Amino acid sequence: MFIAGFPAGAWGTNCYLVAPAAGEECVIVDPGHQAARGVEELVREHRLKPVAVLLTHGHIDHVASVVPVCGAKGIPAWIHPEDRYMMSDPEKAVGRAFGTQLMGELTVGEPDDVRELTDGSVLELAGLQLTVDHAPGHTGGSVTFRTPGAEDLPPVLFSGDLLFAGSIGRTDLPGGDGEAIMRSLARVCLPLDDSTVVLSGHGGQTTIGRERATNPYLRQAAGAVGAPAFPRRGM
Repeated sequence: MFIAGFPAGAWGTNCYLVAPAAGEECVIVDPGHQAARGVEELVREHRLKPVAVLLTHGHIDHVASVVPVCGAKGIPAWIHPEDRYMMSDPEKAVGRAFGTQLMGELTVGEPDDVRELTDGSVLELAGLQLTVDHAPGHTGGSVTFRTPGAEDLPPVLFSGDLLFAGSIGRTDLPGGDGEAIMRSLARVCLPLDDSTVVLSGHGGQTTIGRERATNPYLRQAAGAVGAPAFPRRGM
């Protein structure tokens, strides 16, 4: 499996391009603020053909480039129905205005083809198999995408803002729910094999095993430690 990623825009949101190999069809995960140019460069460099955009949730730092990336190219965008409104009304999603300068750099709205994700569904796209897990808490419609492992490759979890290296997504914005995110961590992350590679919405790569041992929120979800304070960094 081929995965290329880069942090995009003002919030440093990780955007990923995923394909069976270079030179083949790919899916794009979370093309956020100012991600379109980076996507174009990776597509050209690795001779990829995008066939779908997958969104872990609807916050503007994860969806701001959906319209230019999908464009008139017949590329559908997949999002959970509870977060779909955020593509057209990003300020309502975070409870504040972004300001004129930043808003001038955003393309607000839906692409022509929007498809809705459901919990437990398996997407067969670009020669890949991606299982969708609804993981509310950061937002009501947050999801993760996971790929199965192979003999020479570990499983991969695209965790969005559910799980970070050493932390989790904030829960103090509209639609956030601290109790819900702890349930999502327990249901979605704890059953995964320790070898599972976690590619999150912000920050560096980690593994489930590392987070199981050191992340205070995942340890709390497993009943190993008391409750830490919920984070409020980023979006």
